[in-house]
Amino acid sequence: MTMLDRRLHAYRSDLAEAGLEGKVEAKRFVSGKPARICVPVVALRPQPDLARGIDTELLFGEDVRVLDRADGWCWVKAEFDGYVGYLPEHSISESAPAPTHIVVTQRTFLYPEPELRKPYKAVLSMGSRVHISGEAETRGNHYLALGDGTAIFSKHLQPLGSLDGQDYVDIASRFLETPYLWGGRSGLGIDCSGLVQLALQMTGRSAPRDTDMQAEGLGDPIERSDVRRGDLVFWKGHVAIFDNSETIIHANGHTMTVARENFEAAVERIGWLYEQPTGYRRPF
Repeated sequence: MTMLDRRLHAYRSDLAEAGLEGKVEAKRFVSGKPARICVPVVALRPQPDLARGIDTELLFGEDVRVLDRADGWCWVKAEFDGYVGYLPEHSISESAPAPTHIVVTQRTFLYPEPELRKPYKAVLSMGSRVHISGEAETRGNHYLALGDGTAIFSKHLQPLGSLDGQDYVDIASRFLETPYLWGGRSGLGIDCSGLVQLALQMTGRSAPRDTDMQAEGLGDPIERSDVRRGDLVFWKGHVAIFDNSETIIHANGHTMTVARENFEAAVERIGWLYEQPTGYRRPF
């Protein structure tokens, strides 16, 4: 049988996703059950072990298919990008209502009621999805309310399906100074390919999760001489977004933040680690 990328294909010797029947060997094949992330952000790991590094993160309200449950862990596949991994069982819900709105600010607070003076209950990242069931106004501030009575400042949300046409470079720039986090994909911490994926996602576009996936399948290849705002530059293991033809925005381990810097200076600075750029792509 052909070896498949374990990041995008759910298979073990005892169990595999139904779509892989005939392609991999497993004792049992399942379609999985739908569920939603019910915590602000959760790490997706290659093994059910908190000591293992994370592959990526899932955000509040995002959909997954649950393939297996054991010992407090769930083996899941993310619906939006197909990433496979393990997360704690308490981080998902099979009864959460379908989201209606998405967080559009880098971060926002979830209050116990529509009142900014109350201690917040959680911090939600850009890209988090919530089900809005009502609205309220307190002290001149307008809030949208979730079914349990918690509330978010209304200007920090937009209806799902209303994101098309926005400039994803502008969105990426909102993350400047956000801490770098390997595997991160939120306003609390983010890595280079996570920044590309989330920024594109916030304009209604999809993108693969990891740098190698983006370098192979995101958009079309271009030459350095054709680069313009919004194009991507890849190294082996790294990606950056061109803010203009001479400046990039990227989450990086040098500043340990999302930073803006001169492209040629970055090439010279990181050459010892990533060597020379491997290619350029126009994502759409």
